[in-house]
Amino acid sequence: MLATLVGCNYGGTRYELRGCINDVLAMRDTLVARFGFAPTDITVLTDDGPSSGGVLLPTGANIKRALADMVSRAAPGDVLFFHYSGHGTLVPRRHGHGHGVDEAIVPCDFNLIIDVDFREVVDRVPQGATLTMISDSCHSGGLIDQEKEQIGPSVDGGDIAAPPSTTRRRFLPYGAVVGHLSATSGVDASHHVAEHLLALFGDDASAKFHGHQQQQQRRRRRFHDDGGVLLSGCQTDETSADVPAGEDSNSKACGAFSSAVW
Repeated sequence: MLATLVGCNYGGTRYELRGCINDVLAMRDTLVARFGFAPTDITVLTDDGPSSGGVLLPTGANIKRALADMVSRAAPGDVLFFHYSGHGTLVPRRHGHGHGVDEAIVPCDFNLIIDVDFREVVDRVPQGATLTMISDSCHSGGLIDQEKEQIGPSVDGGDIAAPPSTTRRRFLPYGAVVGHLSATSGVDASHHVAEHLLALFGDDASAKFHGHQQQQQRRRRRFHDDGGVLLSGCQTDETSADVPAGEDSNSKACGAFSSAVW
């Protein structure tokens, strides 16, 4: 059993959240105490450095590398687990690449990891092994591209109480992502986020923006059987909540979905 846990609080920025690192630390304890994971088989990436036990900063490249390393260690019958708490966003497709949007997570360096990147990870999972992904981020319902089964709560039924006004949405609008990246990329802010990411991160940018993505899609049978399961904090068109600490001294800020899981 192997796990990769990622928490991004974006401390000291205008996008700061409070509960994401708490989420992954609680999840780590739950995996060890309840599900028998060995602590040495759990990789933690947090953006507060070593103070919470994070081995690496959760940059886009580091997250993808940790996932690739986990999958490379897997054998048939293994259980793999990935948990992300942080901001999510929606990325409009570039002209000529179809209509609609792609779901993405926002690592601490804003090097977006998009649904097709997670599809590539799942496609490398050995036959007979499984990868369960929990994403407590906004618009996370489609984070494994073309996944056959995706599970997430819905608030459409009207029987779930509205979150308190003190919560923060774990969502960054597309314009905020582009604005942040353009400030350092030197690329005009009117360009698609792909141009900014390629300029800043090169080969470490999402596979969505490199030519080999289309070739891989042609080789893949749509909705083929795989070992991927997505548990999302919300549907594609919904937002997740970052809940502040309560009045109880033992209460900590957390993600509404993550706390429900652990």
